[in-house]
Amino acid sequence: MSAAGAQQAITQGALDAIFNDPDHVGQLFPVPVLQCLQIKPLAPQQGAAGQPERYRVVLSDIRNYVQCMLATQANHVIHDGSLVRGALVRVKSYQANSVKGKNILIILDLDVATELGVHDRIGEPQAFEAKPQDANPPNAAIGGSNFYGAKTESSAPVKSEPVKSEPMSSRMGGITNNAPRSNGNPVIYPIEALSPYAHKWTIKARVSQKSEIKTWHKASGEGKLFSVNFLDESGEIKATGFNEQCDQFYDLLQEGQVYYVSNPCRVGFAKKQFTNLPNDYELVFERDTVIEKAEDQSSVPQVRFNFVNIEELQRVEKDATVDIIGVLKEVGEVSSITSKTSGKPFDKRELTLVDDTQFSVRLTIWGKTATTFATQPESIVAFKGAKVSDFGGRSLSLLSSGTMSVDPDIEEAHRLKGWYDSQGRTNNFATHNNMASMGAATGRADQTKVISQVKDEGLGTEGQIYFNLKATIVYIKQENFAYPACSSEQCNKKVVDQGDGTWRCEKCDIAHPRPQWRYIMSVNVNDHTGQLWLSCFDDIGRIIMGMTADELMEIKENDEDRFPAIFEAANCTKFNFRCRAKEDTYGDVTRVRYQVMGANQLDFRAEALKLSDMIKQFGISS
Repeated sequence: MSAAGAQQAITQGALDAIFNDPDHVGQLFPVPVLQCLQIKPLAPQQGAAGQPERYRVVLSDIRNYVQCMLATQANHVIHDGSLVRGALVRVKSYQANSVKGKNILIILDLDVATELGVHDRIGEPQAFEAKPQDANPPNAAIGGSNFYGAKTESSAPVKSEPVKSEPMSSRMGGITNNAPRSNGNPVIYPIEALSPYAHKWTIKARVSQKSEIKTWHKASGEGKLFSVNFLDESGEIKATGFNEQCDQFYDLLQEGQVYYVSNPCRVGFAKKQFTNLPNDYELVFERDTVIEKAEDQSSVPQVRFNFVNIEELQRVEKDATVDIIGVLKEVGEVSSITSKTSGKPFDKRELTLVDDTQFSVRLTIWGKTATTFATQPESIVAFKGAKVSDFGGRSLSLLSSGTMSVDPDIEEAHRLKGWYDSQGRTNNFATHNNMASMGAATGRADQTKVISQVKDEGLGTEGQIYFNLKATIVYIKQENFAYPACSSEQCNKKVVDQGDGTWRCEKCDIAHPRPQWRYIMSVNVNDHTGQLWLSCFDDIGRIIMGMTADELMEIKENDEDRFPAIFEAANCTKFNFRCRAKEDTYGDVTRVRYQVMGANQLDFRAEALKLSDMIKQFGISS
């Protein structure tokens, strides 16, 4: 189609109506047709593996353009290559929000109008700014993060658009406040669209995990709580009930069943140290929260897994959370350890899993899961929410919020069962222990490079890549060598000095009497071919400096003469580094960043033996 024809197809004025005339937009523009001006993938958030891809797009109605986010269920237009810059799209379902000074459109469903062709930018659309809000608008939102985790100053919804579950609505009307009823058609929000700025919503979701009731006793009082994970086609979210709501909903919510859940139910920012879900938000049940069991139990998916195979663990960072599936090869006995922080004993059991990548991994389960474990070896077991550790190279630990499924009826389990029965029983499996000192989780080493090869081959410019490097430290930046971190378990976020002797962690919402200093170092290393800057985090900093960042910070504050001498002593030491090369964008500048994943000082005896073997291979004798 010609550009003139495409211009006629675009619904000019649709964006203004979406944000400024929500009561009539459904009649004026049932399915807006817009032009795509830009597509950009969003960088994944840290702390969890297997996160869904996120994409930002810019859409134009010729008069205006607006920043948009694709919900993951709309990613298919990216994957099949149909959505390209210049294409025209039919926006079938969306959620509109106004963030201070900006409008943001979350696209829940769209079609690419391939018959309308692909064109250069049509017209001269202008940036579309939100209208000023009243001084005290209703439902004004506090500052925080938007739906996709981007930092915002404040946000108030212009319009929160629910979508019908079956089929998805092709026209977005106003909000209804129908509580779910078994004899009606509730208006359903996808879990992915929930945020603190959405109001009067209902979700239809399956309980994919349910915790036991936990109690606490403190000087300030006592209480109890439980939590569940809700799952639908768009994603998962954690929900917690405290005290009265624990009594109200614990027996009602059963693992594996589907429910309607309607607000009032508080949507807050997720406490990442207590959940394994890649969701920025979580729910808290309130007294008037409405929960009803759904008659139709089949329309919502079962447990959602994002598996990594055992061999791939070598490319997963320490402390990440993963889903894993494997054949249960060995089952250890129950043992007990005592927590260093609380002094409480914990029961644990170690399992060994293998898969068809010919690798094995040790996975630890805890508490009641460990003591009641009765699964027989050679069963297929899937784990959701296992934390990656670098203890012994790579190992896994099932989080308290994690779940375990034995012989699940999924494609991956059937494939592994067939492989193991046909050939896996007789295989020998590589372990994750033989490169423990380098932090690798593999029975084979990454390629060893010299610095000139790292630069000349452009490592990291076409996706992340791992390599080994033998190099000497020649300089360590002393400025900002560490940062003040939260001392809560599994947090490590930066804390802020409150000026009253306490340090506050916004993520945990806790004020600590002192921070835990953690290394974040820039180190310059040389070999015979050149020099390279490496980034090092806390575990590597301890190896290089020979002490914790807390200890080094204390020396800096109390012994100014000794402080620079410690850095000088760390220079001229030679290490085997295991590095990751990956492109990093800051502002408008993209560069390759080299991060140290593992390090150990050279074993000169082992190095001499390697050289001797090389000499023998070339037939050189003294």
